[in-house]
Amino acid sequence: MSNSATSRLSRRAVLVLAGGAVLSACASTIPPLPAKVSDRPEDLTRDQIISTINAVRRANGAGPWVYNGQLEAAARSQARLMASKDTLSHNLGVTLRQRVTEAGYQLAVGENVAKGYKTLPATIEGWLASQGHRNTLLSNRFTEFGLAFARTGSGKLYWALIAGGPFEAWAQA
Repeated sequence: MSNSATSRLSRRAVLVLAGGAVLSACASTIPPLPAKVSDRPEDLTRDQIISTINAVRRANGAGPWVYNGQLEAAARSQARLMASKDTLSHNLGVTLRQRVTEAGYQLAVGENVAKGYKTLPATIEGWLASQGHRNTLLSNRFTEFGLAFARTGSGKLYWALIAGGPFEAWAQA
């Protein structure tokens, strides 16, 4: 084998190994997600949402969250508002605190929003790629969450996840 062929082979081997390292890094933060019934968010069950979120949290060393209907109601309100205005934002005239209070939730909260992702796993991957969203999704200060999505008239998806927990967890920081 010539030096040129060996050099090409070595470069190829390095690229393959580097690609494998990148993929293994991704695998450590995004585990194999639970089996799904459908790629349509409308077909997700609450149990599938909980197991998907908690599988990602577990793969990243975070404890499980429980599902909270009040946080889901506040997330649904935000997802619907974003879809109706076709605008991604945390505040479209109604703050996060106003939304959770209206839903009856009084504890500390954090919010992740997203648009355009077609599935829950794709949405989670987007949040994990954004440091602020990743911090919320993997925070051990929060203990519960609610998640919702809404579609625009043209079918574009908007997602909202609201995490909540005791104020005391933030005072200790």
